[in-house]
Formats: sequence, C-alpha cells, structure tokens
Amino acid sequence: MEDEFKHLVRISRKDVTGEKTIEHALTEIKGVGISLSKTICRILDLDLDAKIGYIADEDVLRIEEILENPLDHGIPSWMLNRREDYETGDDIHLIESDLDMTLRDDLNRMKKTRSYKGRRHEVGLPVRGQRTKSTFRKSSTVGVKRSRG
Repeated sequence: MEDEFKHLVRISRKDVTGEKTIEHALTEIKGVGISLSKTICRILDLDLDAKIGYIADEDVLRIEEILENPLDHGIPSWMLNRREDYETGDDIHLIESDLDMTLRDDLNRMKKTRSYKGRRHEVGLPVRGQRTKSTFRKSSTVGVKRSRG
C-alpha cells in the first residue's frame, strides 16, 4: 500500500471514490457487482476492508487487466455478464459504455425482427409476463366503483 492517499482512482474509464473500501469501490464500475468485486480482490490478494485511495498503481493496472480478460485469470464463466455472445458466441464480460451499447443493440435487433420481446419494448409494456390489469398503468386501476352511502 502507498502512503499517499488519492481521492479519485481511475479504473477502466471510471473515476472511483478513494474513501470507499476496495470491495465496494469496484462496484461503482457499471457491470461489476459485489461478487465479482470480491473475487477480483481474492485473486489479487487485496484486503477487502482497505481503502482504495491507498492502493498502488500496479494493483490498479492488474484490476483493469482482470476486467478486460476475466476468464484468463480464473474467474468462472457463470460470473460473467454476457455468456455466449450473439455475434461471437464467446463468454465475455462487458463494463461501462460497452455494456450500454450492447444492450441498446440487442433491443434494436429484437425490435427489428419483430420478436415478442421487441414488440413489448416498443409499446412500453412489461416484457417478462407480469400481470398488466392492475400494474404498469399511467392512471387509476380498473375495478368496481363503490357506491357511497
């Protein structure tokens, strides 16, 4: 650990707050959850409770390297957020803007092919089979009006 404290640490195109622990600071990166964060810390033998502001620059580079190629560093494929990619068929892990662009491309592809999910996304209705009689309404719900008296 270095003696100088950094208030902002740049990891994979994202500025992370230096006051947080390493475990929770990595979750600020879009696409990295708490389980992946803990796994990265265990692979690199980093203290989970240490502040990320005291981390060495070499460790930051090693974290970025793991985020770029997680399978090469022993992270299991079930922990990745994009298994069997549509275009390549490989297991990959996306972070930050790559994740946003891929999600947008997937939605546009579903809309273009007029799949059920794509049509539900176009109209703004729930996609995964939720009930729509009483939820997802902009105004009041449907029901019997009670008489006063």
